[in-house]
Amino acid sequence: MTLRSALSLVAWIALTAGFAALGAAGSASAPVFYAQLDQPSWAPPAWLFGPAWTLLYLLMAVAAWRIARTEHAKPALQLYVAQLVLNALWSWLFFAWHQGALAFACIIVLWLMIAATIVVFKRRDRIAAALLLPYIGWVSFATALCFSIWQRNPGML
Repeated sequence: MTLRSALSLVAWIALTAGFAALGAAGSASAPVFYAQLDQPSWAPPAWLFGPAWTLLYLLMAVAAWRIARTEHAKPALQLYVAQLVLNALWSWLFFAWHQGALAFACIIVLWLMIAATIVVFKRRDRIAAALLLPYIGWVSFATALCFSIWQRNPGML
C-alpha cells in the first residue's frame, strides 16, 4: 500500500466516522430511552449496538476507499455519502426527536439507498459491494426492530 493509498483509507475512515459521530450525537440519550421502550423479545441488548456499528462503519469505510480508487467513482461515492446522511438522520429521528413514523420512513429509504449503493459498488468492485452486505443485513434487522418498537410504543414514539 502506498502512502497516498493509506492516507486515502484514513480519510474515508475519518469521513465515515464523522457521520457515525453525528448519528451518535443524536443517540446520546439512547441507553436510557431504549431501556424505557416496550421491546420485542428478539431485541438485542443495548450494549451490542456500539460494537456492531463500529465494525459496520469500518467495513463501510473500506468499501468506499476501494471504490474511490476506481475510475469515475464520484457518482458511486455521492450515493455512499447520501446514505451516510440518512443513517445519521435516523438516530436523530428515533432517539432524539422520538418520531417513530418518520424514523421508520427514513430507515426504509436508507435500506433502499444501501441496496442501490451495493449495486453501484458491485459494478466497480465486487469486494467493496460484499463489504456492505453485513451493513444491509443489520439495517434489515434494524428496520424490523424500528417498526416493532414504534408500534409497541405509540405514546413515546
